[in-house]
Amino acid sequence: MSRFRFRRPDGYTPVPNDDSGFSDCQFEVPPPRIPWKAISLAAFLFIVGTVLLTVGSLIVTGHIDTKYSDRLWPMIVLGGIMFLPGAYHIRIAFYAYKEYPGYSFADIPEFE
Repeated sequence: MSRFRFRRPDGYTPVPNDDSGFSDCQFEVPPPRIPWKAISLAAFLFIVGTVLLTVGSLIVTGHIDTKYSDRLWPMIVLGGIMFLPGAYHIRIAFYAYKEYPGYSFADIPEFE
């Protein structure tokens, strides 16, 4: 057994191997998928929230008849609840579209 341990492999030449097992396309970042459903939901929330806040503000200022004053606080609260997440996600989508550093479409949750 000991004679095989120290035996030199005569005639052996290592084959040059330039292939590291990796390809350049493996390290390329795929183009970002745009979450169209989430952006459309954010746009809907933003628009409806803006309308509800505007109508609620018009009731407060008296530009709309006071007979609708019972709808004042529900409109303002619901408008605020819809406006804030819509505006937030629309802003992220806009900054990701303009490719500002630190913003990407991956920051917007997707709906499957």
